[in-house]
Amino acid sequence: MQLPTAEPKVIYRSVAGGAVLLSTEQEVYYGLNTVGAYVWEHLPPVFQTLEQLAAALSAAYPDVPAESIRTDIQELLHDLVANGLVSAPVAAPTCHDSVAP
Repeated sequence: MQLPTAEPKVIYRSVAGGAVLLSTEQEVYYGLNTVGAYVWEHLPPVFQTLEQLAAALSAAYPDVPAESIRTDIQELLHDLVANGLVSAPVAAPTCHDSVAP
């Protein structure tokens, strides 16, 4: 799965214990814990896929089940998209998209 990209007008600031995001366009203030801040800091262009990001976090937290890490990342990304803080990746066209009806 391709990762979303940070909205360019979202302000990111690291704080003790995590980070904060501020979107003046969406009027959203969003707090991140240290893992959430790591996810934000490793969105594209650092990592391109959920698998890459989950593998890096699994290496950093070997005691946490990989599936839990992946699920937590997906939930965070879904919430960031819902709040307009990141842009969902554009879906690649499929063979069905190019076939005329």
